[in-house]
Amino acid sequence: MLQKRPHGPGPEPRDSTFVSNIANHILNSLPHATLKRILPDLELINTVSGQIIDQVDRPIEYLYFINRGLVSLVKTMQDGRTVEVGAVGIEGITDPSALFGIDQAIVGSIIQIPGTAMRIRRDILSREMEKDDALLDAMHKCVRFATSQIMQVAACNRLHCLEERCCFWLLIAHDSALAKSFPLTQEFLAMMLGVQRAGVSIAACSLQKAGLIQYTRGRVTITDQSGLKDASCECYGAMQAELKRLFGTPKRR
Repeated sequence: MLQKRPHGPGPEPRDSTFVSNIANHILNSLPHATLKRILPDLELINTVSGQIIDQVDRPIEYLYFINRGLVSLVKTMQDGRTVEVGAVGIEGITDPSALFGIDQAIVGSIIQIPGTAMRIRRDILSREMEKDDALLDAMHKCVRFATSQIMQVAACNRLHCLEERCCFWLLIAHDSALAKSFPLTQEFLAMMLGVQRAGVSIAACSLQKAGLIQYTRGRVTITDQSGLKDASCECYGAMQAELKRLFGTPKRR
């Protein structure tokens, strides 16, 4: 069950504390006037691990600006196996393609690391984009970033070793969890990496022996972020550079 604040144009969305707690890169990149206009339509919710955001071929009613946590974009095969084809964290919004004529989900979206999100009705955001060039530009950039990430992950899965890819995803999870310690099951890591759970256990054990992480009972603690970056493949740095190029350094309001 979603826990949410009262929705509507009342005083809470305009409260300075609410605005200062925004961590989402897209929202923080918007001009003040643009953010002020959409604030009354943003609904702050708590997200729960395993919560389904979008289902394939189902209408997309809301889009979620992730404020803390991580959403997996999941492809399910005919035999029931699933693999992650992308992720959305504090840098993005769920399924931005829905704003450009695709009104049904192409992939499933599932909360993997719980946290918070600011959701908005798709029809309202689409309407606001027609009125505001800055908002339209931000959504175009979001689609570009999401596409770049999917391509980067596809190349990464073919060319880089399991341990490097594991570091890449742990860094992404760390950035969006906004904490050094966060819940992350081996099942989820296996889905992220497209491997069997046994392979994840070996990779996690190797990283733990190297002093880069601690992994206990479905919880990861990053103990050496700099070392984890050094052990990662080029993909983490590439995606961070693309994010900065598109949205700049996140503002603090």
